[in-house]
Amino acid sequence: MTHRIRKAREEDLATIGRLAGQLVRMHHAWDPLRWMMPEGIEEGYARFFASQIDNLDAVLLVAENDLGEVVGYVYAALEPRSWADLREACGKLHDLFVATHARRQGIGKALTLEAMARLRDLGAPRAVLTSAWQNREAHTLLRSLGFRETMLEMARELGAGQGN
Repeated sequence: MTHRIRKAREEDLATIGRLAGQLVRMHHAWDPLRWMMPEGIEEGYARFFASQIDNLDAVLLVAENDLGEVVGYVYAALEPRSWADLREACGKLHDLFVATHARRQGIGKALTLEAMARLRDLGAPRAVLTSAWQNREAHTLLRSLGFRETMLEMARELGAGQGN
């Protein structure tokens, strides 16, 4: 099956919201203490992405199969210099998700490459991202596209009974 990468449109928002909900559920299943799972996640994401469609510093793309079905999306944006992260201004890949039935067809790779090209055209000198450590399939893809590990996030619960 072939696919086409294109800029997201208003009529895609509900589908992107559903895909984003799947992404959140995947992360939450891996570590429910780290990843939030708010009510109405699909609608919340659809509202957020509606605010990003016309944002000139953001990239919101979808992958469409030859039946016209949206089967994946990527969201990236320009980010300012961050003293807290010790990071210069860059492009940040926030979300990349491909529906389970459409994986292993090059869609994630195509979405990522197009997002990186668009970030570069917006003036980003590099792209950064974070990824759950459990997502080894994504890590393999990202390494093959030239991404390298630069930091490791760690978490510790601070509630009662958590030790010193």
